[in-house]
Amino acid sequence: MRAKDQLGLDGEAAASVHLERAGMRIIDRRWRCAHGELDIVAVDGDTIVFVEVKTRRGLAYGHPFEAITPAKVRRLRLLATLWLAATGRRGPLRMDAVGIIAPRAGAWRVEHLRGIS
Repeated sequence: MRAKDQLGLDGEAAASVHLERAGMRIIDRRWRCAHGELDIVAVDGDTIVFVEVKTRRGLAYGHPFEAITPAKVRRLRLLATLWLAATGRRGPLRMDAVGIIAPRAGAWRVEHLRGIS
């Protein structure tokens, strides 16, 4: 596995821990279909939350949130719609982003933006 892939997996794991500590329940991770992948699907109270996770080693290429472009948000909306159709789940919806900066192993700075769209 490439180091970049492992960084992404580690970031998703750190994001899951952060979200659970914030009182959310993870109901799906790395859900894939022909149109892409949802990093995390969680429940916050009665709200289904689709979470995009961006992990970086540092800020040399910008903050992780800068990688969440309007086109990315449109694709997340499509993926959320497909996930809902595939699972039959219903309820209030929200899209969040978790940005993680990990300059070295075990050193994580986690930021959570609620309601990115």
